[in-house]
Amino acid sequence: MTTLITEGGPVAADATVTRIGGVPLAPPGTAWPSCADCGGPMQFLAQIVLDGSGAAVTGGPGQQDRLLVLFACQNRPGVCQDWEARSGANLALILPAQGLVPIPLPVPADLDEGEAEEKENDPDDPDEDEFEDEEDEEDDEDEVLLLGATRAAEPQHLPDAPDFDSARAAWSARTGRPRNHVLGRLNGTPAWLQYDQTPSCATCAEPMRLAVQLQEGPDPLTAMNFGSGRAYAFTCSPCTDAVFLWQC
Repeated sequence: MTTLITEGGPVAADATVTRIGGVPLAPPGTAWPSCADCGGPMQFLAQIVLDGSGAAVTGGPGQQDRLLVLFACQNRPGVCQDWEARSGANLALILPAQGLVPIPLPVPADLDEGEAEEKENDPDDPDEDEFEDEEDEEDDEDEVLLLGATRAAEPQHLPDAPDFDSARAAWSARTGRPRNHVLGRLNGTPAWLQYDQTPSCATCAEPMRLAVQLQEGPDPLTAMNFGSGRAYAFTCSPCTDAVFLWQC
């Protein structure tokens, strides 16, 4: 059986479900991750619920479940090597599903926390025309850090489909919707566009398990930049190791 995922409609930005977009959840005090190539903050892409066995699921988590959160740098597309596993330009984290809070957005590099507070509390507010450019810059920065909308991942079970491409074709024939409306798959065998890049766990050296395969999708608000290709997130549940990469 192959389990595809499609967009399941809007959900809260901080919902503890498998979703595309929204805000990342992590233990309190977690800092927003930065790219090792450029030093800028990465973009949050998706959150995947992992059950007690380490398999990806779409419902809410139980007490023993975990979350897989995915980030990639979008500050310099094509320059920072966000397609490479363990490059430092992307990040996959396995976290406990309980006691998490949204990670605060990072303070802009040219404004430290003290200056940000002073600016918020300044009684001499500038005229609207004077800070329109600053607001536009802040909006642009948010676009780099977050996708434009939050969508739940809806499972589509194809019991007779042996692989991703046949499952996608069967789903399209059954629903009448285009194949590119499929956002990816949960678990199973990755459908590589190039060669097999299955990573090994950094701790136990065993081959890692595919948790989720992702595609950019048809909605520009939630489209993730994989060079029109496919992304793959792998986990080693016993070692809590996770790896993210993409091919095009």
